[in-house]
Amino acid sequence: MKGFHLFLCLFSMLSWLNLMPTAGNKIFHFGPCRVSMSVTEIRSGFAAIRGNIQSRDPIRTLSILSYPHSLHKVKSSDRCCITHHLFNFYVDKVFKHCKTEDSYVNRKISSIANSFLSVKRKLGQCHEQNKCMCGQESAEKFKQVLANYEGLNVTSAAMKSLGELDILLDWMEKSP
Repeated sequence: MKGFHLFLCLFSMLSWLNLMPTAGNKIFHFGPCRVSMSVTEIRSGFAAIRGNIQSRDPIRTLSILSYPHSLHKVKSSDRCCITHHLFNFYVDKVFKHCKTEDSYVNRKISSIANSFLSVKRKLGQCHEQNKCMCGQESAEKFKQVLANYEGLNVTSAAMKSLGELDILLDWMEKSP
């Protein structure tokens, strides 16, 4: 009988620990979808290369993510959809074209890209399970991001988008 109680206690503790995010991870709620990610790790990697990346941006008057309210006032019902689109965008378009002559910077970009790939997969699962509904507003906001991106040459647009990573992370952390 004592063995059963010990087993039950250990099982309960393991279950509880399994529900907790791993060290440094934060759980984000994008509508009904919950995603755990290490924003601290991403921010740390980005902080190490921000100056290098932003110095490569010759067009300071244009923003990919901030252009008239691209990420402002997104309804909570549209957060999963636009976040899903943005992580796909960063993995499929941005990181693929962010190569520099500096191997240190490239390693940091690769690390950030791997973190984004992991979140992209989690958001993709939510999307496939129909937990991530896309309204017209989120589609329009994402079209604006794409139009801003496609208005520049591929390398400039990718570097500018990477240089604006803090805008995306701030938006994710400030949103309910």
